[in-house]
Amino acid sequence: MEKVARLHGKIRRQRLEHAHKTALDLVRQHDFVAHEDLKIRNMSRAPAPKPDPGKPGSFLANGAASKAGLNRSIADAGWGVFLTILHAKAEGAGREVIAVDPRNTSRRCPECGHTAKENRPTQEKFRCRECGHTAHADTVGALNVLRAGLVRRDANTA
Repeated sequence: MEKVARLHGKIRRQRLEHAHKTALDLVRQHDFVAHEDLKIRNMSRAPAPKPDPGKPGSFLANGAASKAGLNRSIADAGWGVFLTILHAKAEGAGREVIAVDPRNTSRRCPECGHTAKENRPTQEKFRCRECGHTAHADTVGALNVLRAGLVRRDANTA
């Protein structure tokens, strides 16, 4: 038990060190950082049970096993801890960090502004159905988050 506890402590320290170093790099390289205002707690909720209407007292499959794996990945990534560290380091360095609404950030075309579910046919591909712009979906999302953050920043200073 003690050995397992030591290993968990080591992993925790490594994760914290990585979060501190990454946040420090971002703060040193950029005056402004925008990120999606994700509700991490809601993302890692267990799926609700689905009662089987044909059999009282029994339940249908609800994907709990696969959701458990995703929940573990979300927890392992430590997004909340990283954002807390990033905000603290940015404040100490006089930098600005703004959270933006995550809705449609990877579905909105950065070229023409068209927003549709069909613009993102797969997890990594983006193709605008209006203007034909193609890019990696993460690049499109990052660009839209940055633009939304700049709009919020400009609105705060006006």
